[in-house]
Amino acid sequence: MLFQSYDPGDFYDELFLAAGQPRPEAELLVRKVDSLPVEEIQRRQQLAQNFLMKMGATFNVYGAEGGIERIIPFDIIPRLMNATEWWPLERGLKQRITALNCFLQDVYNDQKILKDRVIPEELILSANGFLKPCIGLKPPHGIWCHIAGIDMVRDRDGAWYVLEDNVRCPSGVSYFLENRQVMKRTFPEVFNRGGVLPVDEYPGHLLDTLLHLAPDQVDNPTVVVLSPGIYNSAYFEHAYLAQKMGAELVEGRDLVIADGYLQMRTTRGLKRVDVIYRRIDDDFIDPLAFRPDSLLGIPGLLEVYRQGRVAIANALGTGVADDKVIYTYVPAMIRYYLGEDPILNNVPTYLCWEEDQRAYVLDHLDELVVKAAGESGGYGMLIGSQASEEERQKFARLIQENPRNYIAQKTLSLSRSPTLIDGELVGCHVDLRPYILCGETINVTPGGFTRVAMRKGSLVVNSSQGGGSKDTWVLTDAGDLNSTQVQVQ
Repeated sequence: MLFQSYDPGDFYDELFLAAGQPRPEAELLVRKVDSLPVEEIQRRQQLAQNFLMKMGATFNVYGAEGGIERIIPFDIIPRLMNATEWWPLERGLKQRITALNCFLQDVYNDQKILKDRVIPEELILSANGFLKPCIGLKPPHGIWCHIAGIDMVRDRDGAWYVLEDNVRCPSGVSYFLENRQVMKRTFPEVFNRGGVLPVDEYPGHLLDTLLHLAPDQVDNPTVVVLSPGIYNSAYFEHAYLAQKMGAELVEGRDLVIADGYLQMRTTRGLKRVDVIYRRIDDDFIDPLAFRPDSLLGIPGLLEVYRQGRVAIANALGTGVADDKVIYTYVPAMIRYYLGEDPILNNVPTYLCWEEDQRAYVLDHLDELVVKAAGESGGYGMLIGSQASEEERQKFARLIQENPRNYIAQKTLSLSRSPTLIDGELVGCHVDLRPYILCGETINVTPGGFTRVAMRKGSLVVNSSQGGGSKDTWVLTDAGDLNSTQVQVQ
């Protein structure tokens, strides 16, 4: 009986109120797991990993030893939340993406938020993601960010915080969707009791979002997924989403600008492309506008895009909103553009470019998490409480040399969730990446990609740093999982 010996510890636990006391929505799951021998749980865990391998749900780690392709470790004990705690998150995510889209439209056009000194102009101009060639762009319907993944964490008291925004090329949704398929096979006896909100509609919603961008005069728009190719870390996801949407998966070499339009090479000649779901970073997408050494993009694409002859999701230039320094101003954006108080709070953050805050950070490196403004995937980060004195001194030098490039945040007591490791349940820290689609309407898929720090005591959940994942169940009501009235879609 695995859960009998499980200790939630002095953290907010996603399944337990206290030792031996599961949350109401988790009671059926806990009873079912405890009714099975440990060997059976381990067998199902292995089956889940085998399913993922058979599906090809792999990712690549650049520079990894022993081959670059691997499966994200998957844990079969799902994370549960009820609808009463999910709906406020959904409202907050919709509010946040609305404000971010207003910001992107403004900062590349009228720049009112800079003229009104809500955000210092020098922070925008010095951001790596702010692309001067994109100034004056007006994407279809004024939407810049069509697909977003907002990273959320929960503190010791159960309060939610936004950790960072991913509005350029957010990844992970394919693993989130595949995790659900695996769980339906692994615990059908629990799933079939009903109450779990479905996630299967995401590819259809994604396609609708992309079609919404197509020029009005096009009756049957052609949508493509633009990938850097098979060696990209998320290539599985590119292929997966293209297949689910019935869209073409292409690379830059498959596309060309001809007769003033973006066209795709086919066995029957050139075919016009109307919408690109791009999974290539801005710098590489057009060597004439950005990096001239790029072999991944399409020369001349930016000009065709500027003329409105092709739509791109996400719009070029959205990376400025991924900047971790700009992240600190999102609550101010919400107040400025929407006239509302933020529903979701940021993690308390120190800006190293401000002298007094930088001094505090340098004096408290052993208590803070330091992040580079433009990095992702767990790179360029210092967890001061777990770092050596040598590592802290290295980051102190980096901060002093380039203060604009760093922020620091308080080390939160991240919530934990029971995770099967070596035949026992261990409380491991988790985060949550919900996915938001912004088209004719804003759609938030219930739950999201829960990432797990599968090393004991670790706070790093990123797959590239050894993290794993688990399925996230949003229940229609706290008690519905224990009911037989609702059927799973």
